[in-house]
Amino acid sequence: MEPDRQELEDKRRELGESQEPVEDELAEAFHSTLTEGAERLSRTWRALLITGLFGGIDVGLGIMAMLAVKEATGSDLLAGMAFGIGLFALRLAHSELFTEDFLVPIQAVVAKHGTWLQLLRLWSVTLVTNLAGGWLFTWLIAVSFPGLADTLLETAQGYLEGGLSLETAGLAVLAGSTITLTTRMAQGTQNDVVTGFISLISGFLVVGTGMLHGALNSIVLFAAMHMDAPISYGQWAVWALWVIPLNMVGGLVVITIPRLFRTLELIQEERAQQTRKQVEQHRAV
Repeated sequence: MEPDRQELEDKRRELGESQEPVEDELAEAFHSTLTEGAERLSRTWRALLITGLFGGIDVGLGIMAMLAVKEATGSDLLAGMAFGIGLFALRLAHSELFTEDFLVPIQAVVAKHGTWLQLLRLWSVTLVTNLAGGWLFTWLIAVSFPGLADTLLETAQGYLEGGLSLETAGLAVLAGSTITLTTRMAQGTQNDVVTGFISLISGFLVVGTGMLHGALNSIVLFAAMHMDAPISYGQWAVWALWVIPLNMVGGLVVITIPRLFRTLELIQEERAQQTRKQVEQHRAV
């Protein structure tokens, strides 16, 4: 006879150091993610604008490294790893990248530590400022390294060719899920060396294998346009209109929703606690 759910939970509490209904490590990660998500959602407009702009600049730094390595070696995989420098800078500087905002703030909203309106503000402002920061930084790349024009044009055209197909849709979904997952991995460590290694893995997978990422690839396209590539902003907009939603599908459906179900007991407890606090505050008023 198999043990029922209550027996399993009692056994876990007996073996673990905490009284949480899930493993201690998972509970610890949940609460740290909850705190970080609430902090992101409650940022002021000034803080949100600056972190988003610097997110685009940090990505631009990674693109500069990627282009230099690809020009020197011709290897997409090595260039992808070099791009990880930008992701490492992004994490150490606590900047904001659009697709890193899928798991962490959503968990905070679901647990009643923020609102859906705050989440919409975070997403929209971060995406726009990522693109703006990347556009500005890649202008500097274009005027400073004109010798990278051929490599840049080849890379940019590779993102646009083929249009929307089952293959490109899959690449966009994988990009969203990969960035979301590696972001979660980075949150699980306080070691900067491990964080750097995770950033290299992320760059290797997303950029090195040619996945389609709305924010990252858009900044490459902007750089190519700065170098007078035959790419229009209209072409970029049409491309972004299907790539970015598919990135969201990858981050939300593949990673975030299953993760929320995995910590459902913790979310329910947190929601109940927040409800009690709201009732007490209402009574105090």
